[in-house]
Amino acid sequence: MVREGDLTLNEYEPIRDALARATDRLSRSSDSPRLDAELLLARAIDVPRAYLMAHPEDTLDPDARSRFEDAVERRAAGMPLAYITGVREFWSLSLMVTPDTLVPRPETELLVEQALARIGRRADLRILDLGTGSGAIALALARERPLCHVVATDRSEAALAVARQNARQLDVDNVEFLAGDWIEPVHGRSFDLIVANPPYVAEGDPALDALRREPRAALAAGPDGLDAIRRIAAEAAAVLAGDGCLLLEHGADQERAVAEILAAAGWTDIHCYRDLAGLPRVTGARHGPALS
Repeated sequence: MVREGDLTLNEYEPIRDALARATDRLSRSSDSPRLDAELLLARAIDVPRAYLMAHPEDTLDPDARSRFEDAVERRAAGMPLAYITGVREFWSLSLMVTPDTLVPRPETELLVEQALARIGRRADLRILDLGTGSGAIALALARERPLCHVVATDRSEAALAVARQNARQLDVDNVEFLAGDWIEPVHGRSFDLIVANPPYVAEGDPALDALRREPRAALAAGPDGLDAIRRIAAEAAAVLAGDGCLLLEHGADQERAVAEILAAAGWTDIHCYRDLAGLPRVTGARHGPALS
């Protein structure tokens, strides 16, 4: 046997034993230790996860064991699973993610759902995704509505590099990526729909400690977490078509504050939508006179 760090493995340990030890190691730092262990081992030996269940008696060679142990230790130290594997599933898309981008969350799929509900299947609308990060929202919309043209902005060139690579890997060619802060790169243009998952965590929120591996600028937005939403509310109407719509993701405790910010900036038809957990997660609005 060999021992490196806190994880002990036989040099040619069977898959079942390797998974059991890794699960125990990760139980102190993960809400899903067994799943994490399986995903990390499948990546380490380059097989589908189902293979592990079908061949628990197979053994790991020393190189595979070393790769697996290294991945488990990184996960135990708090590294997001997606940064270790390099991929994250979102809207049935396999997306490359890096520490330059947020890890796409399942609750953000509500934003995609609400956007798609406003776009006919044969529509050729102009869509703007603000703060695209890995490109998750923009690529999901572009894939579902191939006749639409999606523009995705981000001030991080590193994040845009990831988003562009995801577009190439997914063979999505109806997305345009532009570097710049929020609507700055698209001044003078007009869009039928604007979507955004901006940072909305308060700077002093203890939750940031658990998210320390992800880019802070994509998470935190001022003392109350609403600075980015205030700016979008104040500026987005300048690039929105007359009958267009804005959709914003926000924190579950920010429904009222977001509605007040939007109303103060001249937005109307303000409505909040709840995620699968029943939490208020996405707010939609129009600018100008309310629809009758």
